[in-house]
Amino acid sequence: MNVLSIQSHVAYGHVGNASAVFPMQRLGVEVWPIHTVQFSNHTGYGAWRGRVFDGPAIEELVDGIAERGVLGTCDGVLSGYMGSADIGTAILTAVGRVRAANPAALYCCDPVIGDVGRGVFVRPGVPEFMRDQAVPAADLITPNQFELDFLSGRDSGTLAAAKAAVAAVQATGPRVVLVTSLHTAETPDDAIDLLAGEGGRFWRLRTPRLSLDINGAGDATAALFLVHYARTRSAEAALAAAGASVFGLLRRTAEAGAREILTVAAQDEFVSPSRVFPVEAV
Repeated sequence: MNVLSIQSHVAYGHVGNASAVFPMQRLGVEVWPIHTVQFSNHTGYGAWRGRVFDGPAIEELVDGIAERGVLGTCDGVLSGYMGSADIGTAILTAVGRVRAANPAALYCCDPVIGDVGRGVFVRPGVPEFMRDQAVPAADLITPNQFELDFLSGRDSGTLAAAKAAVAAVQATGPRVVLVTSLHTAETPDDAIDLLAGEGGRFWRLRTPRLSLDINGAGDATAALFLVHYARTRSAEAALAAAGASVFGLLRRTAEAGAREILTVAAQDEFVSPSRVFPVEAV
């Protein structure tokens, strides 16, 4: 399996491609990473160095891959943080080229826009690009609860409302939606839910809530979900596998008191999670 992963990258720590690439490789996937930004570290530190690339730079790298004659062997495209709508346009162009070479290829879009408590944290124009262009073009999307509400124009405060929001987003294009962190009126205070929807059916996986403020978990979740969905073609199965692995990764990180997720130290969680959770049809 080959995946083209186009998103941000940091030299120190694990966000963007630095969070997504290795878990896919650990699962035996050949990954072709293209970086939309290259920073020394994630911006949560308050200071960083590096630069943001533009759309033509992304297109140039895709041209080079295409010249190797391998786009037809690409099974999926994964995108995450987009520094600008210009980069987003380049990503969608890449998706189109991959689909032209391999119509069975999947596009998984992690629609990074913002988060509960933080609001929108991407550049102006990016949220609208995600909603109006990237998400409709995707096969799979992996929003958090804040992003689900933005994309659907609805509130997801209850399970029924969250399901309706997922259905509203699916109506715009993507057939599979994974809500990566959901807390509704039905969710216990000491838990967090993941909700997947496909074909009019919904599944929920509930894990303990960890005391952790960390970056990069969503990037790893999207990568793992894409790989497991590509292999099983089942949102239920992909939810079970990805949810267990990410919980194990975060639990190990919390126990170590680390500021960066332990992507390398906890790598066995990607192939053999230390704890599994029931997936409930809802």
